[in-house]
Order: sequence, then structure tokens, then C-alpha cells
Amino acid sequence: MSFFKKLKETISKQTSSVTEKFKEGLTKTRDSFAGRVNDLVARYRKVDEDFFEELEEILIGADVGFHTVMELIDALKLEVKKRNIQDPAEVQSVISEKLVEIYQQGDNTSAELNMAKEGLTVILFVGVNGVGKTTTIGKLAHKYKSEGKKVLLAAGDTFRAGAIEQLEVWGERVGVETIKQGPGSDPAAVMFDAIHAAKSRNVDVLLCDTAGRLQNKVNLMKELEKIKRVIEREVPGAPHEVLLVLDATTGQNAMVQAKTFKEATDVTGIVLTKLDGTAKGGIVLAIRNELKIPVKFVGLGEKMDDLQKFNPEQYVYGLFADLIEKDSAAE
Repeated sequence: MSFFKKLKETISKQTSSVTEKFKEGLTKTRDSFAGRVNDLVARYRKVDEDFFEELEEILIGADVGFHTVMELIDALKLEVKKRNIQDPAEVQSVISEKLVEIYQQGDNTSAELNMAKEGLTVILFVGVNGVGKTTTIGKLAHKYKSEGKKVLLAAGDTFRAGAIEQLEVWGERVGVETIKQGPGSDPAAVMFDAIHAAKSRNVDVLLCDTAGRLQNKVNLMKELEKIKRVIEREVPGAPHEVLLVLDATTGQNAMVQAKTFKEATDVTGIVLTKLDGTAKGGIVLAIRNELKIPVKFVGLGEKMDDLQKFNPEQYVYGLFADLIEKDSAAE
């Protein structure tokens, strides 16, 4: 059975609306990436070194990342040799198989968030300004509230003009209260207030915003360490997640940000926003493979429910949807 067929079977067991969101959200990447792979396959009669060189360029162009591309090409060459594949068309299914394998290798691949078994769950959000951090917090607040959980927001980005108000607007939109202090106040003090408010109101999930300044990494590190110390002291075992929000449209620049924040704090997961707005959706694989941090959520559109848990099979289906459907129809 081809991997495309196996993937179709796996996807068919999952929610169809989620499948459609991944398919629609990855349209730009699919049109660019899968389109170029199709063209490559059509031009070659055999799988040779030139074929792999062109495939390498296509993968790098999709922002899969240089190191990840080299690993992927080596794995593909081995597989092609092992299976004695001559027809370039057969390589498409193997590419999709290897992409899922690359994402799933190693530990911590789950998109599930680490939630407290009982009591308060504290989730800390980090990331530079403009990546969609506040919007992500708002959408997650909506998700948890719609699941029946009691949610509170903490406006810890006290430095950027308008950041507190922006979070409050999201809070009002989804019907969740925001704990805040004045602009320029100590973010750790905001967290202290928010945790005490959360405990007194029997809140299930506290979502904490932080400042996104990267100009001085030492200051960023000290600030995040102080915030985490306060949270740990008040809620043992917290923060339960430190989610780094990255903008998929910035490509390799998102990798640079990820490396900086990984050095500054213990990032436990990535939220990749605006995946629907880029043709370089391969950045998901580069982040996972090179930084060993799981992607927990992806932004696949503007709507409130377009922030979706990341699923490697759904992702690869989104990349190859047209080919997979064509493959199924041909059987």
C-alpha cells in the first residue's frame, strides 16, 4: 500500500472540518511546493542525481531549512535505492512519508498541551512584537472557554504601547477578564496579581502575555526568569507550558527568533501563526527538526477557530492534498 493511501485512511478517521482547514490553510505552500514537485516529476524519466539536486532546491525554497533538507535528501536516496524506485512519480509518496517521519522522530512530538491534573494551569506566551501573540492568546481563551473552562488573562506586556488595551479587547470579545497594571509596571508583579486572582476565582487556565523585546537578550532573559520564578513560587510545577509564538511568513527569521528565545527561556512548544499567508510552510519541519521543539498550534486563517492543534499527518495531507486525491481516484 502506498503511503498516500495510508495517509488518506488515517485522515479519514479524523475530523473532516480540521482536514479542510489544513487543506485550505496550506494552499499557498501546496501550490508552490507540490506544483514544483509535480513539474520536476514530469520532466524526469528516471530518478538520478540531477533529480535530487532540483528537489533539494525546491525544498530549500519552501523553507524546510538547509540541514533538514540534507537529511531528507539522504533518507530519500536510501529509500529509493532500497525499494529500487525508477519512476520519479513514485518518489512523491516517499517524500510525504519522510516528511512525517522527520517531524515525528525524537521525543515530545505531541501537540497536546501539558495541563495541570487539578487546580490552575498557567501558560506563558513569549515572542517578538507583531507575530500574533495577543491574537493567539485570545483564540486560545475562546477555545478553552468554549470547552467549559474558566479562563483569565494576564497582561504582562507592560512595555509596548497599546499592548494591555489590545489584550483587554480580546478578553472582552471572548468574555474573559484581564488582570492588568499600568503601562511600564513590573510584569512579574502583574503575574503575581493574576495568579492570586485566578486562585480566588477558581480559574482553570491562566494565559499570560509577556513583552517581546529582543534588542537586549540579557534583559529579556532576566525578565522571563523573574516572571517564571514568581509563577513557580505561587503555583508549584508552573508554568505548565512556555509557548513561543512565531510568524510563519517571516521564514528563516522565525528560526533566529526561536533560537534566541530557546536560549532565554525553556520553550516547551511553538505556535506558528499565519501559516495560511505563506508559500514557505516548510518552516514547520525546520523548527521541529533543528530545534527539537514541537509545534503545538498553527494559525490557518483569521477566524476564531482557525488556530488548530498541529497534526503532522494533516500537515502533510495539506501539502499533497491534490496528489493524494488524484492517487485515490486512480485506484
